[in-house]
Amino acid sequence: MGAAGSVVAIVFGVFWTIMAFFITQDSPFPVVGTIFPLFGVLFIIIGIVQAVYHYKNATGRERMSLYDITDASEEGDPLNRRFGKEREAEADTETTGEKAFCPYCGQRVKAGYQYCPGCGKKV
Repeated sequence: MGAAGSVVAIVFGVFWTIMAFFITQDSPFPVVGTIFPLFGVLFIIIGIVQAVYHYKNATGRERMSLYDITDASEEGDPLNRRFGKEREAEADTETTGEKAFCPYCGQRVKAGYQYCPGCGKKV
């Protein structure tokens, strides 16, 4: 979705820049003729930055995702590592005897369980 949004932003920026240039080329105020088309250039820049960010995030090893599709042992969450939540989760696991959460559905799972009580998949 992020890549599609980036393409839309770039196409809109190109369209805006061309249309704004043609509309304002005979303007009696030269400032309007230069500033108005620059909004399209700004959309193009934002679209390119988003495209690079989403490409790097999608192909990188430590990527950010709203949905956890991997186990913490396979790939950690970079936000948890940055803000120290991984250490807190490990401490909670040791003190309460529970595994943190099911990697498939997100339900809290106790340490002795082999299968998730929510989705039934092997933990």
